[in-house]
Amino acid sequence: MELSDTQPGEGARTLVESVLEAALHEEVILDAAVAQSETQARAFWSLREFISEAQAHEGSNIKHDVSIPIARIAEFISATDAELARAHPGVRMVTFGHLGDGNLHYNVSPPEGTAPDAFAKESAPINRIVHDSVARFGGSISAEHGLGQLKREEIRRYKSPLELDLMLKIKRALDPYGIMNPGKVL
Repeated sequence: MELSDTQPGEGARTLVESVLEAALHEEVILDAAVAQSETQARAFWSLREFISEAQAHEGSNIKHDVSIPIARIAEFISATDAELARAHPGVRMVTFGHLGDGNLHYNVSPPEGTAPDAFAKESAPINRIVHDSVARFGGSISAEHGLGQLKREEIRRYKSPLELDLMLKIKRALDPYGIMNPGKVL
């Protein structure tokens, strides 16, 4: 996370350090680090930016770009992680994103030693668990990257006919000639 304010001095830094100190004391978090320089801040951001690349080096994973109401993110992660662990022992979650707006990259990596093609066969049941959980928590199975072709039929399970009709009408209003991504989403 990155903080700034319009006041001179160390107000934002003092605030974040006091919040982190309290969270450590109350055992809400296990550890924290605050950049001491611009170079360290850039290094922290590079860790975030290279998560997807690191996952790719590790092998196949099943990616989800979902949104969850901010107040329910922790509960969603806990419940969904547990449900996936019961249904698919050994799976490993890589969850990151834009927590301030409820957008999560909720990625499921295979148990260590699993063949990539074997894990790929688990996509549909894993997607169902994740998407059903997203729906239970009042979220959306599509966030910053949109529906795309992979979720074109899946969205019908989670949206009412009225919502789908409204989506189609908005698409037609914005693209009356059907030239923007024809047939890809709606």
